[in-house]
Amino acid sequence: MAFNDIVTHRLAQWAESLQDLGPVILGENKDVTIGQIRKSYITKMAEHPTPADVRIEQIDMGGVPATLITPRDIDGDRVLFYIHGGAYIVGGPEGYHGLAAAFAKALKARVYLPDYRLAPEHTFPIPIEDTFAAYRWLIEQGQNPKSVTFAGDSAGGAMVVSVMVMARDAGIPLPAGGAALSPWANLEHTGASMFNREGLDKLNTKAGLDLMARTFLGGALRNSPEASPVFADVRGLPPILVQIGEGELMLSDAIRLASHLGENRVRVSLEVWPGMFHVWHMFHAELPEGREAIANAVTFLREAVASATIDI
Repeated sequence: MAFNDIVTHRLAQWAESLQDLGPVILGENKDVTIGQIRKSYITKMAEHPTPADVRIEQIDMGGVPATLITPRDIDGDRVLFYIHGGAYIVGGPEGYHGLAAAFAKALKARVYLPDYRLAPEHTFPIPIEDTFAAYRWLIEQGQNPKSVTFAGDSAGGAMVVSVMVMARDAGIPLPAGGAALSPWANLEHTGASMFNREGLDKLNTKAGLDLMARTFLGGALRNSPEASPVFADVRGLPPILVQIGEGELMLSDAIRLASHLGENRVRVSLEVWPGMFHVWHMFHAELPEGREAIANAVTFLREAVASATIDI
């Protein structure tokens, strides 16, 4: 699928911002630090436009730094808990102002973005535990969980499920529903698309994903349920939407996640977007498919909140 020049250029820059990550992790490049790579990565992501009519502030969520984005119009006490991606190694709320603000305005909700700690300094399960701690703090502040939904992309898409599982196991009330965007759901990387989409995926390679998985796991098993939710006990979770681009290496494993959810009696919707790349939602300002995918996710999350608040 052909994209316009702006999308093509920004995709190339996004990929280039991570070209030194592998050599730095492997100790083959001493001239660049992982901190510099993280800064470059966020700088590229922050180029996506942020609307002016939202308020952005830094907050603390029970010891986890976070960003709160508040739109002009809010529907009651509605909240979106957004979990950023970046393979648990890069990324942060600063790179997600544009996407989170788009969700905030469309959903008419305050958006919380936890800034969880990253590998290799903080390996599995610390990033997931930080994110769970932020959600637990939100509920402990008196936030009605029936008005909360989750969304996240890539590693954050996997954490949409993993944090729900942790909350269920800890006896913390679950949100009304969640949307997993291009989820990195299986760190074993056994899906067929890991092989037949190699070279088609505009951002990832299997070798790169394998290295990032090893870096994040720090010796833990790739099929650890908290890291790879296709292996998790997902019974009792609220409705979840899975959106995945057809051109992604993660395609087959995202479909597997949706099947796993459905087979365990979780209401699930799966959207496979032909020709789309990893987290194409980021390009909503230039890409009609990005705007439509966000609109679909917002509709799903609104309906989940409506269903959760019906007294039976």
